[in-house]
Amino acid sequence: MRLDSIRELLRGYTPANATEARFVERMLELSRAEGACERSHFSPGHFTASAFVLSPDRRDLVLIHHKKLGIWVQPGGHVEPSDEDLIGAARREVLEEVGLGELEAISAARPGAMGSGVFDVDIHTIPARKADPAHEHFDVRFAFVAQSRTLVHSDEVADLRWVQLSEIEQMGTDESVLRAVNKLRALRG
Repeated sequence: MRLDSIRELLRGYTPANATEARFVERMLELSRAEGACERSHFSPGHFTASAFVLSPDRRDLVLIHHKKLGIWVQPGGHVEPSDEDLIGAARREVLEEVGLGELEAISAARPGAMGSGVFDVDIHTIPARKADPAHEHFDVRFAFVAQSRTLVHSDEVADLRWVQLSEIEQMGTDESVLRAVNKLRALRG
């Protein structure tokens, strides 16, 4: 994956607040580092891609119970060398983790608008595990509407389910997911 395409994607994103503006600034800095998409790039971390996937009626969000972190989060993960771009990486992760292949990208720019731009950004710390030191995931996030509600459980996740947007707070997720869910609620009107 070409890092200049990541820079272009990030430059086209309008941060929702000062926190996201700082995330974008740090992501642009990371995008100048060779190997920034490789999972072995630990200082300070590497790019990941994830997806907030709404049900066809846009009332529910698919969440996975992350095996290593033990919390409910959106599907996503590491960028693979075969990924052409970050949105492609996010789509691949959704297919691998929950079995949803037909996704329509939605834009954060205008409620109800379709697009392929960044929906949200987040930088979070991943604790040390086995041979990997603690590091950061520079997560570029996209939003999609699924064409089906049929989920397929994979070995990559502990559990998965559709959760009503109004019930996300009860799922034991983290602040970054809640922040993105608030954006999804705003898109729904």
